[in-house]
Amino acid sequence: MFDLVFLGTAAAVPSAERGSPALLVARESARFLVDCGEGTQRQLMRARLGFRGLGHVLLTHLHLDHVAGLAGLLATRQLYQLEGSIEIIGSQETIAFVRRYLCATIGPEREAGYRFRAVSPGLVLPRPGWQITAFPVAHRGTESLGYLFEEEARRALLPERLDALGVPEGPERAALARGDPVVLADGRPVTPEMVQGPDVAGAKLAIVGDAEEIISLIEPVRRADALVIEATFLERDAGLARERGHLVAAAAAKLACEAEAKELLLTHISGRYKAGEILSEAARLFPRVRIAADFDRVSVSPRVSS
Repeated sequence: MFDLVFLGTAAAVPSAERGSPALLVARESARFLVDCGEGTQRQLMRARLGFRGLGHVLLTHLHLDHVAGLAGLLATRQLYQLEGSIEIIGSQETIAFVRRYLCATIGPEREAGYRFRAVSPGLVLPRPGWQITAFPVAHRGTESLGYLFEEEARRALLPERLDALGVPEGPERAALARGDPVVLADGRPVTPEMVQGPDVAGAKLAIVGDAEEIISLIEPVRRADALVIEATFLERDAGLARERGHLVAAAAAKLACEAEAKELLLTHISGRYKAGEILSEAARLFPRVRIAADFDRVSVSPRVSS
């Protein structure tokens, strides 16, 4: 399961209600920021999340509304003398831009408690039982990336098989759950395959920053349990959306529908519209949709197979 806290949900210009783009993703003790717009450090404080345990920032692209909060966040961590450094991850283009920005404001990597890693589409961060991968996103000629947080499929132990074979509660069942064979007290061997059920898919979270089209995104986000994506414009302003390289709410909903997503979470919300208008346009195509607001908390669990 992945836990989300929306820290900033505005499009380009923050408002009194919405901060610049930033999203916290947590799985157990691991915490990640996806983008870090202006004021993100204060949003972390207001959400009572703090800075400890935050190890990575995943940047979708180099536009200022998605990266301008990095200097303040890192400078505050310096003042608090927090241990460890933050790894800033993004495309080659994004990292080159952010390196210049941070070096000019708070100093080079070793002195300021951060480090860079430029990545290409593919595996970004492997973890036991889950991983983060990146995929390309088209947005105004930038080297933009989206990110997938995916748990590995697992095979649960079947209690009826354990009971039938006489596997006692305790270390034997724990070993089988880890995938290790055991030998029972009477000398009978039991392998995990003897007591496991079918594969059960883990949770899949897809996060897209700014985007100008959806066709290339269908396969990367297919069957996501939650799809986080922008909805900067409405269909009545489709021409303006194309001009500025953004999506209308209906396009985001169409993507969720064609990719068979379980839930659609819309963000990057423009102050020119009421949230209800955006929700109404998207819900016509994909009913399992919500408009994210600052400090909304969402848990992403794997879908239950029918």
